[in-house]
Amino acid sequence: MSTSTTAGHLIVAQLERAGIQRVYGVPGESFLDVLDGLHGSSIETVVTRHEGGAGFMALAEGRLTELPGVAMVTRGPGAANAFIAIHTAHQDATPMILFVGLIPVADRGRESFQEFDINAWFGSTAKKVVTLDDAASAARVVDDAIFTALSGRPGPVVIGLPEDVLVHAIESGTVEPRIVSRPAPAAPALAELETRLAASKKPLIVVGGEGWNQASSDALAGWASRHGIPVLADFRAYDAVPHSSDSYAGYLGYARSDANARRLDEADLLVFVGCVRADVLSDGYKRGLDAVTVVVHPGADLLGHFGRLDQHIPAHVASFANALAGTESAVEPAAGWLAGARADYEKFSTAQPDGGTGVDLAVVMEILKQEMDDDAVITYGAGNHSLWPARYLKHNTANSLAAPRNGAMGMGIPAAVAASLAYPGRQVISVAGDGCFMMNGQEMATAMGHGGKFIALVVDNGIFATIREHQEGHYPGRPSGTHMTNPDFAALARSYGGYGERVERAEDFGAAFRRAVESGLPAVLHLPQDPTTRSPKTASN
Repeated sequence: MSTSTTAGHLIVAQLERAGIQRVYGVPGESFLDVLDGLHGSSIETVVTRHEGGAGFMALAEGRLTELPGVAMVTRGPGAANAFIAIHTAHQDATPMILFVGLIPVADRGRESFQEFDINAWFGSTAKKVVTLDDAASAARVVDDAIFTALSGRPGPVVIGLPEDVLVHAIESGTVEPRIVSRPAPAAPALAELETRLAASKKPLIVVGGEGWNQASSDALAGWASRHGIPVLADFRAYDAVPHSSDSYAGYLGYARSDANARRLDEADLLVFVGCVRADVLSDGYKRGLDAVTVVVHPGADLLGHFGRLDQHIPAHVASFANALAGTESAVEPAAGWLAGARADYEKFSTAQPDGGTGVDLAVVMEILKQEMDDDAVITYGAGNHSLWPARYLKHNTANSLAAPRNGAMGMGIPAAVAASLAYPGRQVISVAGDGCFMMNGQEMATAMGHGGKFIALVVDNGIFATIREHQEGHYPGRPSGTHMTNPDFAALARSYGGYGERVERAEDFGAAFRRAVESGLPAVLHLPQDPTTRSPKTASN
């Protein structure tokens, strides 16, 4: 049904029809008509303190829910600040949409105020970049963006909004949202996979990507357990299958166990489900190259896949897992193949005290495992601090991890804000390094303003520890450019109206965590760490 409206208002109406519940953004004069359309809308406008925070919140919502996260920023500087989230969404294969206000059409090409080339900026790191030059197409463009972001290999879509086009009066209405298909594996493809399984003695399943839900996670893990096949998670896709399953054997990528690196090389059949054999997973294109390789992935081009490929099954992860769960296989893995992998994981994921001065993060993680809710959402950014939660915390609920697979710092706190808004009934815990927290820690103000709450563990060692570790290996005795001067993080949290407490000893963490939970506020637990500590102590790699 067509009604008289403006392009800006029609954009909002189409987002409403698609089921979008929140948009994250920093306001700008270039998209005032969209902001006006949001006035009184069913969509909550989450006003963030930085465009990078808005982008990361949208990315986290796209990671944790079934719809793309949506961010809105203004032209030039605003778009530049949001670029980090688009790069992350692209490399992480996460659906999100970024609306960018633009200069009026007549001002293009004149180096007008905050002018930039949206296609040149985002064209190499987004699935699609489109500028709304036809006001009557507003609903169709929004629907296409959502469809594109979710289809095939998910990713970000960028929509440019010229400010003059937004206010054009049009006789147009919303469109019926297109349904995104979740292709199931064809019977011949499953039969071909079964032939490969039956011939294998050391099969390995590697899970990752987006689109998992509890039913499909449980289904795949259960099938693998029945058939004696270990399941490993891709880097920062640790919530793809439940860790409580006997089939789960840990993860690959940075800080993986040496046992899993060997296992990747020993496997004679690798089945990638939702991910590909990419750089980080394969230790820089070095491991797992000789095995028979099957990739289950809806993306036709298998972007990022390296090396051998014997079979591509173009299926959605949930559809594949559910279909596979209904089959039985003649596979007979070598004796002890799964049991040994699970035993290695149990040992690797049991914390060993790190020693040294300051708070022992290994002890903290063991306490946290006892204190946290089983379905808690965990977030973190990039840095040395993320090694402890990745190794020791358990994920038994689908969509319980939001962390950047491309190594972008600053995501942890914005992701915690978005997670707390998307899942108000679930506990949200963010493990943040001091460097990572300071990049977007101001988004605590956003949580205070919109009713979000989370508990952030801020690990304070006063250095960019990951880079310092590289310096120690390549330029011993010559630290440079990696020192930081930090605030009192607990006092900073209190200044926002949240809860803040400094924890000097790991043994005091449990009581402090409970006090943070009981506060009902966004909370920071400030954990000073020995600056010489680099990574969790190894019990068995």
